[in-house]
Amino acid sequence: MKLIVGLGNPGYEYHLTPHNLGFMAVDRLAESHGVELTRREAQALTAATEIEKERVILAKPQTFMNLSGMAVARLLQQYKLPVGDLIVLLDDVDLPLGTLRIRSRGSAGTHNGLKSVIGALQAEDFARVRMGVGPDRPVEDLVSYILRPFRRADLEAVAELIERAAQAVSVILREGIPAAMNRFNRRVKSPKT
Repeated sequence: MKLIVGLGNPGYEYHLTPHNLGFMAVDRLAESHGVELTRREAQALTAATEIEKERVILAKPQTFMNLSGMAVARLLQQYKLPVGDLIVLLDDVDLPLGTLRIRSRGSAGTHNGLKSVIGALQAEDFARVRMGVGPDRPVEDLVSYILRPFRRADLEAVAELIERAAQAVSVILREGIPAAMNRFNRRVKSPKT
């Protein structure tokens, strides 16, 4: 069994913001496998399903981004899963919009949700699928940028990115992290301004 967690903030006002891309990707996985994340447990909304013949728990922590680790740690404990069975999907403002970056371990970089997960687990050895949301123009306040809804012009690229992230999770489950890295860790051409 694997635990697949999308990072984001609960609440309608954050729904279509760059910082909620992890939630959107997990919702896409749920939709494509005929389930909804409606079960409340361990400070998260969850759903159980099967992806690539692997039993999985899909989860969206409801603790707000900076405390995501609390829910992730509780879910791993509840399902008696080791850290290596965790896959985290999250936004990354340091990558250009549309870029996917899969890693099997590493630091949190500037992402407070990932910092919370690493801090709560006291471990970095879990898969993460980073989805680039970096602006295509200079932005003075990155926090405001990631908490503001996507521009209409970016929605097609966002939908494609979410779909590729869902495909990447399937490849991780079916073929392993190195195969997914080889397939998806490519530079994306910046959109023309």
